Order: sequence, then structure tokens, then C-alpha cells
Amino acid sequence: MQYPAKVLLAWGEAISGNKELKDWLAGNGYPELAMSCHAIRNHGPSRTWLMENGHPHLMAMIRGSEGDRQAVGWLRGYGYTYLAWVAEGADNLDDSIKSLLQQDQREWAGIALKIRSVKNQIEGDHNSLYKISRS
Repeated sequence: MQYPAKVLLAWGEAISGNKELKDWLAGNGYPELAMSCHAIRNHGPSRTWLMENGHPHLMAMIRGSEGDRQAVGWLRGYGYTYLAWVAEGADNLDDSIKSLLQQDQREWAGIALKIRSVKNQIEGDHNSLYKISRS
């Protein structure tokens, strides 16, 4: 899975919520990256699109970022080592971020941290709503 550094940087910003860059990705040959931005936020149709359009590795990365160890194992089994580290790093495992940095994969480490931020925000929002509903 090879993407130019500028595309990875744009993807990271799109993950963080930059709609213009997400639209740029979608319109410039990277629809899978644009769709992954929605899938990271638990959008079911985007998750289905990734699977049906030849991008199960991106869906496995997302599932891995949600703590699915089987998805991380699948990534490793099919040679997606960087994506496995991204998934683990996004799931708050700092050693995986360090592994990416040791391999000079700063862009991928940045993607992991962007996904981590979104996932931790979703979790925090969910926990806040749960506390309110139990009150």
C-alpha cells in the first residue's frame, strides 16, 4: 500500500475533520481514504463500501483501532505490518507508534495519532452520554 507523503498528510487532516481535504481525496483517485474517514466514525455504509470495493485492509485497520485483535492479526498475516502498527497505535499502544517512527514512517505514525484522537473522542462522548443517561 503506497501513497505519496502529501496524500497521507491530507488523509490525516481529513481524518481530523477537514472536509475540503476529504473531498479532495475522493475526487483525486483516493476514494478509499475519503470513505475511511467516515468509517472511522462508525458510519456503516462506509464500512460496507470499503469491504465491497477491495479495501478490507483499511477496514481491518479501523477494526484494529477499536481493539479487534483478530483484525490486527489479519493485517500482519497478509503483510500489512505498517497498518497493524497504525491500528495498535490508534488503539493507544505507544510502542506501535515508536515502531513506526523507528522505521522512519512518520506519516503513518501521524495517521495513527489522528485516528487515536477521533476514537478517543468518540469513546469520551459515549462515556459522557452513558453517565448522563444513568443519572
